[in-house]
Parts: sequence; C-alpha cells; structure tokens
Amino acid sequence: MDMIEMARELGKALQTDDRYIAYMLAKQVNDADEELQKDIDSFEKMRYDLSMELTKENKDTDRVKELDDNIKETYNKIMSNKNMIVFSAAQKSLEQLVGNIQEIITMSANGEDPATCEPASGCTGSCATCGGCH
Repeated sequence: MDMIEMARELGKALQTDDRYIAYMLAKQVNDADEELQKDIDSFEKMRYDLSMELTKENKDTDRVKELDDNIKETYNKIMSNKNMIVFSAAQKSLEQLVGNIQEIITMSANGEDPATCEPASGCTGSCATCGGCH
C-alpha cells in the first residue's frame, strides 16, 4: 500500500470515530436550525456593512458604533444558542484529534519513532500547529 492509499485509509477510519460522528450530527442540527442560520446570515451582513463603512473616507462613527454593538450582540446570541454550544464542543474535539494525528505525522517525518512519539498536551508556544487558544 502506498502512502496516499494509507492516508485514504486513515481518512476512512477518522470518519468512523465518535468525535467525527458527533461533529457531523451537530453540524446537521445547526444547519437545520432556522433561527441560528438567520442570526449567522445577519451577523455576516453586519460584518460586511461594517467593513464597507470602515473603508469610507468619511466614516459615520455613529453607524460604526451601532454596527459594532449589533455585531457583538448577535455574536453572543449565536454562541449562546444550545445547538451552537454543542457544535463548538464537537468541533473542538474533532480538531484536537486531527491536530494530534498531524503532530504524530510531523514528528515521524522529523525522525521520531511513530510508535512512541506523543502529541504535546496543552500549548506548545507554536501557533503554527495550534487550533487557537481556548
């Protein structure tokens, strides 16, 4: 089996992992949540409007503040939605799994023993392999 075939097999195995399944189910629930989708669309439109306002030579500072406040309020509403909370947790878990897999592959490519190398737990200080501070 060549390396690409092995990667495809790893991809298939990943898709049977509980963390992947939980992520996909949470994504489907989010996609079906009409109120959440409406809020996300509204959030994106406000971000676009704010971006456009900020590029103007004569910015309307009141409009900028209003958009900024509305963006923050809508973001908080989105992130406090029960479906989004479940989705975010599932996404974080899947990203951690994929990150660990990538880290083992990278360590192996750098000459470490694939059977014994362990992904770092916690912050390594390198933002290159990080999924973000939590």
